[in-house]
Amino acid sequence: MTPISRRGFGTLLAAAALALATQAGAQDLSGVTLRVGDQVGEQRARLEAAGLLDDLPYKIEWSVYPAAVNLHEALKAEAVDIGMSADSPAVSAIAGGSRIKIAAAFHNGGLGTSIIVPKDSPIQSIGDLKGKTISPTTRGSVAHYLTLGTLKNAGIDQQDVKLAFLTPADASAAFQSGGIDAWAIWGIYKARSIGVLGARELYDGQGVNTGNIVYAVTEKTLGDPAKIEAIKDYLARIEKSYEWARENREDFLTFYEGFSKQDRATVEPLYAEQTAYKRLPIDDAFVASLQNVFATWVEAGVLDGSLDLSAHVYRDPPVIALN
Repeated sequence: MTPISRRGFGTLLAAAALALATQAGAQDLSGVTLRVGDQVGEQRARLEAAGLLDDLPYKIEWSVYPAAVNLHEALKAEAVDIGMSADSPAVSAIAGGSRIKIAAAFHNGGLGTSIIVPKDSPIQSIGDLKGKTISPTTRGSVAHYLTLGTLKNAGIDQQDVKLAFLTPADASAAFQSGGIDAWAIWGIYKARSIGVLGARELYDGQGVNTGNIVYAVTEKTLGDPAKIEAIKDYLARIEKSYEWARENREDFLTFYEGFSKQDRATVEPLYAEQTAYKRLPIDDAFVASLQNVFATWVEAGVLDGSLDLSAHVYRDPPVIALN
């Protein structure tokens, strides 16, 4: 047998790696059904508007949830394979024993979740929240995280306000009836409250919100190589949908008008927060940000104990890009 030089051996390894990558990229996914958890249907609607669901090499089974807490219940029960939420409810879910790993993250600069008050409210500043009833929506949500951080920054003790944990639908009803003085809320719920009720944004969350959304995948799903390939493709389409939104402002606003059932004047101010998301690397810096979220929850008394978030991220699949 002719001996192989070190250089020749390296060439063979590179060729083998390329062959494996090509084989994985060309894997037949027609028999794969990816079960996606979607908050209020926004992910699917945006992908459809961008034309990014027209050539899927696999099937998607969509499940729609009103809030992150419901989506994470589905992930914990392994009723879905992957789902998106803010980082704070994902950390809460992991601390609660959910067998998930974070496989992707996107960042929009801290926008998206706000504290709003009724249009005729006498509340004009964060300091005016002392003694008031605030709904942080659901416990452990990004809105709960925002509420705690906002109060802390203003020097207001949690005991000096009443926190009313409500589902988005119940919080909306309470906000309309005057049952709560302020509401920490996000996305389409915020858009409708501002558009229909004339609600005022008291605080836009910048400086407290991390601005990170994450895609959590069940550990069981990560044991299926074909589903991993489908997830890589799905995440690339998500990234492409944000690029589409930034490059096609009018088309996105037309889509969001229809999706949110609001007029252009209401949705236009939301354009930046809805389209600014850019993908983050799943690296040590990102893990550190998750640890900081956990530390914030512990400091606020929402969670306790210790948690190593580096064990709950999935760094293996390379990021792929769609042309």
